[in-house]
Amino acid sequence: MAAERRAKADTLTLRRRLLSSSCRLFFPEDPVKIVRGHGQYLYDERGAEYIDCINNVAHVGHCHPLVVQAAHEQNQVLNTNSRFLHDNIVDYAQRLSETLPEQLSVFYFLNSGSEANDLALRLARRYTGHQDVVVLDHAYHGHLSSLIDISPYKFRNLDGQKEWVHVAPLPDTYRGPYREDHPNPAEAYASEVKRVVSNAQKKGRKIAAFFAESLPSVGGQIIPPAGYFSKVAEHIRGAGGLFVADEIQVGFGRVGKHFWAFQLHGEDFVPDIVTMGKSIGNGHPIACLATTQAVSNAFENTGVEYFNTFGGNPVSCAVGLAVLDTVEKEQLQAHATHVGDILMELLRQQKAKHPIIGDIRGTGLFIGVDLIKNEAMRTPATEEAEYLVSKLKENYILLSTDGPGRNVLKFKPPMCFSLDNAQHVVARLDDILTDMEENMRSCDTLKIQHPDIYSLQPGSTGPGCRAAAGIRPSYLVLGNLVIKSAPNAALASETPHAA
Repeated sequence: MAAERRAKADTLTLRRRLLSSSCRLFFPEDPVKIVRGHGQYLYDERGAEYIDCINNVAHVGHCHPLVVQAAHEQNQVLNTNSRFLHDNIVDYAQRLSETLPEQLSVFYFLNSGSEANDLALRLARRYTGHQDVVVLDHAYHGHLSSLIDISPYKFRNLDGQKEWVHVAPLPDTYRGPYREDHPNPAEAYASEVKRVVSNAQKKGRKIAAFFAESLPSVGGQIIPPAGYFSKVAEHIRGAGGLFVADEIQVGFGRVGKHFWAFQLHGEDFVPDIVTMGKSIGNGHPIACLATTQAVSNAFENTGVEYFNTFGGNPVSCAVGLAVLDTVEKEQLQAHATHVGDILMELLRQQKAKHPIIGDIRGTGLFIGVDLIKNEAMRTPATEEAEYLVSKLKENYILLSTDGPGRNVLKFKPPMCFSLDNAQHVVARLDDILTDMEENMRSCDTLKIQHPDIYSLQPGSTGPGCRAAAGIRPSYLVLGNLVIKSAPNAALASETPHAA
């Protein structure tokens, strides 16, 4: 650590000189210099405190003391590669196995989600003897060359689609071909996968695997219709392929109802391979792949050793164990359900009030807010989303966008994100959207006159009278619960929040 902290401008100058411009920053026009983190908060060089709604990597909270302690204590004793016998790696594998279906009983440890997905591709090809892969449109599975090839999000802007890659429609019931009014979107989207497989087979291609994020994130915080994975697995396995569930963004209790997002598709659905990363180590570089004994045996039968210098080292496994302990002890999975449900309801109230919000979707603390320019066409409100995110940053709230149109606000905060945080973020969101409707009016949905959804307590002044007096209502109604929002605060404070 430097003895004296650099000025933000000096750090930015050095970064621009020494790092590639392809390594992009959040808020590139005015980046935030973060020097400290704690729980769901980040702090800049001035001591200003930001609510972090971006960081699903810091799963149990930035710098969680139990995770930091576990790494420190193990570092003081030993860190070496996994070719030496050590308790941590088997203890960690056993703990992970207790969270997964019993068929997923063999574990490989790595350093990143990209490594895990690359190994999944190797395993699938070895087991099936096939080469080809089916992926979802707009998918992203990692930065290695093998994974860029199966990531439409990337390859469409690079060398294009390889002949061994086959792209199925994203199971998006808001923007896709089969929407919320379809009687059976799971069956319809799964049939699209069947069609893609059939077309590949007609060309003499053979399917090794279907890769999918259990909840597509880069694609726009998508929630596939229940049962979709089970039906897809039937088509893929019928073609001799394996089903790979990429849990790198959404595993470890984030979805609330289940520990793994693939479990949203029913107890009977079991992937052939599950990959894990990001949140698994709370910021420490660790990743994992879980698979069946049969798939692992096929890989082992080549006689070629799989060795990863740092994968599964004692410190990484100590960190992984500490993350599991924290999720359990702090009941973060149940917390994600509770806070996520209330955040979803608060956002739905905003949708009723602000026409620019076209869709609210999510589960637990994985939530997307789809912003639209036009209600009939559902045109992505890309520029408006970028503006909104920048204004939230001025209000010390860090949020980002995703989706093909870069118009979906994505909530993936640390799992300790609180009910107070949710209420505060939504109140600021309301303030900014109201200001955009009054002053920006850049698209149809910012020009529509809409009813005020604020409810009234008995004996309170009516919203029309309060609005005429220049006073906005100071409470939201959530079921029978009245939640106070902040009074008429300015959209951005002139001075930072104290740390």
